[in-house]
Amino acid sequence: MAKPFLLAQAAAPIFFDPKMGNRHGLIAGATGTGKTATLRVLAEGFSAMGVPVFVADVKGDLAGLAKPGASNPKIDQRVKQLGLDEFAFAGSPVAFWDLFGTHGHPLRTTVSEMGPLLLSRVLNLNDTQEGVLNLVFRIADENGLLLLDLDDLRAMCRFVGENSSEFKAQYGNISTASIGAIQRNLLMLEDQGAGKFFGEPALNLDDLIQTAPDGRGVINILAAETLMQNPRTYATALLWLLSELFERLPEVGDVEKPKLVFFFDEAHLLFEDIPKILEDKIEHVVRLIRSKGVGIFFISQNPLDIPEDVIGQLGNRIQHALRSFTARDQKAVRAAAETFRINPQLDVAAAITELGVGEALVSLLDENGTPGIVERALVAPPRSQLGPLTPAERASLVQSSTVYGIYEKAVDRDSAAEMLAARATEKAEQQAAPAKIGAAGGLSSVLFGSTGPRGGRREGMVEAMAKSAVRTVGSSVGREIMRGVLGSLFGRGRRR
Repeated sequence: MAKPFLLAQAAAPIFFDPKMGNRHGLIAGATGTGKTATLRVLAEGFSAMGVPVFVADVKGDLAGLAKPGASNPKIDQRVKQLGLDEFAFAGSPVAFWDLFGTHGHPLRTTVSEMGPLLLSRVLNLNDTQEGVLNLVFRIADENGLLLLDLDDLRAMCRFVGENSSEFKAQYGNISTASIGAIQRNLLMLEDQGAGKFFGEPALNLDDLIQTAPDGRGVINILAAETLMQNPRTYATALLWLLSELFERLPEVGDVEKPKLVFFFDEAHLLFEDIPKILEDKIEHVVRLIRSKGVGIFFISQNPLDIPEDVIGQLGNRIQHALRSFTARDQKAVRAAAETFRINPQLDVAAAITELGVGEALVSLLDENGTPGIVERALVAPPRSQLGPLTPAERASLVQSSTVYGIYEKAVDRDSAAEMLAARATEKAEQQAAPAKIGAAGGLSSVLFGSTGPRGGRREGMVEAMAKSAVRTVGSSVGREIMRGVLGSLFGRGRRR
């Protein structure tokens, strides 16, 4: 049975109960008040009890979790204040990931897995353009065309636009202006380097849920310094990962400790300018993913950044100092104070503005799931190195990882782009010959094949994709045409 670990100390030590790790949490506070140090302590605690962790490194300093820390005046003072006689510096087992493949194992998904709802947010599409993108995905899905990378999606958009008159009867008007807007935004996405996020081999979620040989949970660190230059892509990528965990992990109910703890730093980016339908789906995932054994900690400067329906599900609260300079600041202080279980001996609203660095108001769930009375406490010091690793140290850890070599080389197998290109070549050859193919027949031959002027058989896209699917049984992408709660056209459905 996993033992509670020390998080902070008030009049008495405050321990985190591992059974409450999947009940989610919130770490809030202004810049420079100690949120990252609190994240470190939690990540180290979960790892020590054998729980894998996922965290995005938005500042570039969390890589130090891999290496034991060193004595310094602030750490020494905190150790003395808390009376931690057995305190010892230690690193944790880590795995590094990077959407750009530069500072860690490449983290990829496929366009088909991401789905039109999340991709529309990355591309910043309006409602009309999102509707057209939904049709592009639907046409691809219904005809067995896998959309693996952005080349596939671009080719599919071009194909739908060029044949919009033939699809009109079944799907309605398909705006060529919207097709053009989608294609332009795809180019912008590629220019930002995010095109490397889409392709194969796609992430196997089992590789995020690993333990080291000594039984400690692996801390998966996503390099996000460059990714944060495009906040919308950052937030959507992490949301996609959460939705994949929700869809694929089995129900486990209440467990002695979580299967995975997911830290969502800069959480306000997740909820900025999102449509109500997406906010509702996020709330749905947060509410139900605890039954899969996954705990989520949102980290944000202001608790008002988190929608009420979501924040109500965050039972473990660590509130660092907030500033009270504006009316919105004052509202945030009141809102934060009102979410805690009352401590008659503590003026919570006043304390929030008075907290020092590394000090927090803490309320954790007890073994019965009841919020504890809020206490003003000193957060325990992290045991790992506070600064980043050197490039050589990081590279060494990447190369010694158990998944090294699995994701490093991209794979580009035949998919929508290649099949449509082959079909375009055949069409050009047929036009050079005196062949007469009607519009309906032309589309039919694209999808279902045709017989050439000398009797040769040309397979269509559906037939070719069926063969490709047979060759890739066992590959996750070979089963990914159906999407789940955040990826599907209709917000439902299970993967095959």
